[in-house]
Amino acid sequence: MGLNVAQKLIKDHLVSGEMKPGEEIGLKIDQTLTQDATGTMVMLELEAMGLDYAKTEVSAQYVDHNLIQVDSKNPDDHLFLESAAKRFGIYYSRPGNGVSHPVHMQRLAVPGKTLLGSDSHTCANGCMGMLAMGAGGIDVAMAIAGEPIYITMPKIFGIKLTGELPDWVSAKDVILELLRRYDVKGGVGKIIEFYGPGVDTLSAMDRHVIANMGAELGATTTVFPSDHEVKNFLRIQHREDDWVEVVADKDASYDLEDEINLSELVPLVAKPSSPGNVVPVTEVAGTPIYQSYIGSSANPGFRDFAMAAEIVKDKTIASGLSFDINPTSRQMLTNLVDDMHIASLLSAGARLHQAGCNGCIGMGQAPATGRNSLRTTPRNFPGRSGTREDSVYLCSPEVAAASALTGEITDPRTLDMPYPKVSESENVNVDDRLLDAPLPEEEAKKTDLVKGPNIVSLPEMDELPDTLELPVLLKVGDNISTDEILAGGARVLPYRSNLPGISKFTYEQVDSTYADRAINTKESGGHAIVGGYNYGQGSSREHAALAPRYLGLRAVLVKDFARIHWQNLINFGILPLRFDNEEDYDKLEKGEVITFKDLRSQLTNGDHLTATLQDKQENIQINHNLTKRQKEIILHGGLVNWTKARQ
Repeated sequence: MGLNVAQKLIKDHLVSGEMKPGEEIGLKIDQTLTQDATGTMVMLELEAMGLDYAKTEVSAQYVDHNLIQVDSKNPDDHLFLESAAKRFGIYYSRPGNGVSHPVHMQRLAVPGKTLLGSDSHTCANGCMGMLAMGAGGIDVAMAIAGEPIYITMPKIFGIKLTGELPDWVSAKDVILELLRRYDVKGGVGKIIEFYGPGVDTLSAMDRHVIANMGAELGATTTVFPSDHEVKNFLRIQHREDDWVEVVADKDASYDLEDEINLSELVPLVAKPSSPGNVVPVTEVAGTPIYQSYIGSSANPGFRDFAMAAEIVKDKTIASGLSFDINPTSRQMLTNLVDDMHIASLLSAGARLHQAGCNGCIGMGQAPATGRNSLRTTPRNFPGRSGTREDSVYLCSPEVAAASALTGEITDPRTLDMPYPKVSESENVNVDDRLLDAPLPEEEAKKTDLVKGPNIVSLPEMDELPDTLELPVLLKVGDNISTDEILAGGARVLPYRSNLPGISKFTYEQVDSTYADRAINTKESGGHAIVGGYNYGQGSSREHAALAPRYLGLRAVLVKDFARIHWQNLINFGILPLRFDNEEDYDKLEKGEVITFKDLRSQLTNGDHLTATLQDKQENIQINHNLTKRQKEIILHGGLVNWTKARQ
């Protein structure tokens, strides 16, 4: 039996385990990616490990999230990251150079390689025939230090593409169609691999758009073949020598299968407040909007902006509307300038922002209270935009540009104009001057880390006690995102290198009293949180586990977890527990005290734990599904302690 692309990539990098779905496997990592919102902690973790120099083929640190400089915190962190990149032998992409995922694709991605990033949208580089996965920062730190990444072997979900996209329908509608079919949990435990004749009609950047939002399906990653389109992309980037072919064998098979006829797709929109809340644009057409936003790693290509420019060219946007243009790389921005597309956008009334994540992570561009925002971003979780009671719709650039002209959500097929024929630019201004190459190892070792007053080293964490009496401090429902656990935005992101500072914002959107109540439990042994399905979906930010741990969180009991957050909890010594009987969720209200006895023995010797509800004087059964290695990490109190114990 032949192998599909995902299986080939895994087989080539397998260092432990068997390629059987559900088994733990260890994978060698060739490349890593960190960004400034997560990278500050990664660099502190490398310092704590005593790393001399990166062991990977390529590691890159991008500055794309914390760009607003309202005080010294962000620029101080940038100086720290620049010094850390020099110290540890890592590429450094300076502020203004662009968003990590498209810049990495342009300059460093190599087909056939593995990429691990401390950003959940690292899967975007699966468009290049890579096994590109998001992970918590400390997992990426371990990979930089030469350690494998351990994951549960996923099922391979093959999506056959046929046909060709019609006018006014684009790559964003392909991934929105998958979200319409499967919602935000549809990819959990799976790698999504696209194949079939329809793949040939999609450019490498079209594939980036689709692969990026595999994260919103909860998938381990998304994979495309490395074929003639990837070769052409690398040729344009003056990197054709990096191309290798990676395609599925003719007799390859998949664990699960589905098919999308591209010719039958229509423009789609994800309604507030979930990427899985997808409907045809015709169902929401006429909805008034305050903002139309184009950019982010979910629509980062030249075509995405050029298409919008052609739609609004020689026209004027609607009165009272904010038309926000967020370039995703400096290289791409200069190409748009050369081709006069930026002039068309500005002439129509657009607001041009710096190349970066910006409003996608809530770093500026927040919509007005009670108004609708239409965005090409990958996520619309509650409050992520920076406005607490936000109302964010997700769409393609075609829908965003058409709607900017009318002031309401508009089906672009209704515009009185021919469909603009726009493709990726062939004449790329390749410029690496803001991507600093790593120093040689001996020179790197002489570099000192530059630490401003906002840089706070990681605190030590204790081992798992044998007895825990944990009050339930918080009970939440389904699909709680890491944005809700610990928000992004200009208020919170600058504290990413300061754990005591950032912990004060934990769960403030859900319960503003949580942080104060939580810190008071530390001396008495900590506390627990209870949740529903898909707990911890969204961003890979390890701070959503690390900050609650700092506040005393010792256990999370849920119906099920999102993959990356589950691993982040383990990495910081928090018990990630699932109800054996989901009806027990209803028994655990805020204030209930859960007692675990003989905990270390229970954890070591089985997959189930017995917990006692003190108020009800009742036992409940809980499972954890941890491997032997993960149990050892929990017992030591987290990955840092476990790593030190092995040295």
